[in-house]
Amino acid sequence: MSSSPKIEDALREAIISQPDVILDDKDVMNALIAANERSMGANIVDLRGIAMDRMETRLDRLEDTHRSVIAAAYENLAGTNQIHRAILRMLDPVDFEPFLQDLGGEVAEILRVDAVRLVLETAQGEEGLTLSGLGDVLTVADPGYVEGYVTQARGGAARQVTLRQVESGSEKLYGEQAARIRSEACLTLDFGADRLPGLLLLGAEDTHMFGPQQGTDLLVFFTGVFERIMRRWLS
Repeated sequence: MSSSPKIEDALREAIISQPDVILDDKDVMNALIAANERSMGANIVDLRGIAMDRMETRLDRLEDTHRSVIAAAYENLAGTNQIHRAILRMLDPVDFEPFLQDLGGEVAEILRVDAVRLVLETAQGEEGLTLSGLGDVLTVADPGYVEGYVTQARGGAARQVTLRQVESGSEKLYGEQAARIRSEACLTLDFGADRLPGLLLLGAEDTHMFGPQQGTDLLVFFTGVFERIMRRWLS
């Protein structure tokens, strides 16, 4: 008489009628493989089982990579839509003052930053002046200020886009918000020949909003569009 327990008829018929259910169940298959290895004894190496374990590990890694790629694609698409919406908003105003007001208002909200500052260099000796009636968005500075600010006076040419964390923002530029700023994007602006450069700052209270490890392609495009819009106002 066999000592092996007999499988119930209902369960046996269910397995025979739907074998795919067993094959598709990861936990059940692992249990069956483990039972098979125990029945073979400790002196037998199941190479097929080892191969399956390795394939399962590789499949798990592949699935993780797949999820990461999809998440990155969605994030990139969301970022692209965000930049496009901000650009469309900047193209709406027909006067310079509403344009600046939108920068500190709706454009900042679309980009999800806490502060937007525009710095224009001038040779008129009005460094630090915030223009009347235009809020805190626009500040003028002496020639060379933009490069010094972006490079932090360490020398070298300022890159078009610089992303970094800061202990606090510049009080001169961010005013009362300076102590809360923890990261910023510095967009260096080229207004063309015979014109001094400018700087657009996107400041965030979130330390991880901007960092040197992040990609800059979208912000490079945004900077190029902003330069062309500004050239229209400066002309």
